[in-house]
Amino acid sequence: MVFFVSKLEDCFSFLDKIDSNTLFYALLIFTWIISLWEHYLSYRQYKNYKRHRTVPAELTDVMTEEELSKARSYAIDKMRYNEIHSIFNEVETTILLLVGVLPWVWKKSGNILASYDYKNHEILQSILFILMFMIYSTLSGIPWSYYYHFVLEEKHGFNKQTRIFFIKDTIKKLLVSTVLTLPIASLLIKIIQIGGDYFFIYAWLFITIMSLGIAFIYPNYIAPLFDRYDPLREGDLRSSIERLAEKLHFPLAKIYVVEGSARSAHSNAYFYGFFKAKRIVLYDTLIKGYSLTKTKDDDKEKKTDDAPEKVSVEEKTTTHRQTTKDKNNDDEATTKKKADKGCESDEVLAVLCHEFGHWSLNHNLINMSISFLNLFLVFAIFAALFKRTVLYKAFGFTKQQPILMGLLIIFQYVLSPYSELFSFALTVLSRRFEFQADDFAVKLNHGEPLGRALKKLEIDNMSYPFSDFLYAKYHYSHPTLLERLKTIKSKKQN
Repeated sequence: MVFFVSKLEDCFSFLDKIDSNTLFYALLIFTWIISLWEHYLSYRQYKNYKRHRTVPAELTDVMTEEELSKARSYAIDKMRYNEIHSIFNEVETTILLLVGVLPWVWKKSGNILASYDYKNHEILQSILFILMFMIYSTLSGIPWSYYYHFVLEEKHGFNKQTRIFFIKDTIKKLLVSTVLTLPIASLLIKIIQIGGDYFFIYAWLFITIMSLGIAFIYPNYIAPLFDRYDPLREGDLRSSIERLAEKLHFPLAKIYVVEGSARSAHSNAYFYGFFKAKRIVLYDTLIKGYSLTKTKDDDKEKKTDDAPEKVSVEEKTTTHRQTTKDKNNDDEATTKKKADKGCESDEVLAVLCHEFGHWSLNHNLINMSISFLNLFLVFAIFAALFKRTVLYKAFGFTKQQPILMGLLIIFQYVLSPYSELFSFALTVLSRRFEFQADDFAVKLNHGEPLGRALKKLEIDNMSYPFSDFLYAKYHYSHPTLLERLKTIKSKKQN
């Protein structure tokens, strides 16, 4: 392993011959080249949205021209928001780097610690540095997040958050991020300090273990802090899921429904867990007519039914007529629209059959293995680079070489070309896996309901069915709806 790192050091020896200012601007320019490429792709997608289209033949049974127009409007609004936000972040980051904010905040952190007689304590200084940037990032991100949820999403009928919910959610995210990030960063820096020549192996093992630990802790203990999770009620859907899991030998432990409707009208489904304890999570917005508060409502109705003498039939009829009369047409349309959203039981089952396909074909295990191998490689590269003074001088650290800054500079800037290529490769692989999972569902005779479910999800999430091919290939981890429907139809015929 030391020999491997030594070879990598030789490969990067050319960096020592580059002037620090030249290196800084080269890295900064490359980040802008990547950004310009992203903006070019977004421009292509934006032009695609602006082009007039009619409802594709595959969706004429579920989508109207009005719904297509709304989906286009939603897509355009999101694209404009994302572009403005992205450009702002890029300009902000560039300005902060040019004025030397990294060494300034690092020095400020050291001065604060020195005032409490903590001098030359790199780990504490790193903690304070991270904390300052986390608070800054949270505060500067609030206006953007607020606009996205309470203006953009609200305009298109997706936002379900209250402002109190938003404030609490933001505070909880900051606290959870702090509790997780600071100890992990501190231990990682300590490992690099004392690990010797093999520190990158210990660092890789540590982050791998932490990743697996968080993967277990998050859905069981952290996610419930933000959303309500209830077991799926007994019924046909639950029984069907359990039968399908048993048929496929899927180690199902529990089935939860998350109250996504309290946050957004978007829907999803996934499973998590290790070994013999898999758990399925369904958004309540995915299941047609499902409500996590239904049990309480049913209890109230039952109590009312137990005391019929309190309300006569005539009084009920009169009240019903008056209530109906008071409602306007818009309210009726909104209520009907909400009731129509979501998937039928066989469609939900088909969506889960797709997810079972990922499990059966070991897609999650493959992705995890690739991620951990990649993590090992980047830590090996870090070991070959982090002692090179030119990298620190390029970002204004002329007297010190903090490990935290080395991690930031190398992972975020030096490795950015590799990260782009690796991310694109994962996107290509993910699209392939999605086709395979769809094929898995088709082979189990769930192709037709899966197609219907995908159509409904497209309508409910107000997704625009047309995409620029280059934008989709580069960004979409899932094939487009039209691609999936075409492939499902072909597989069914075969």
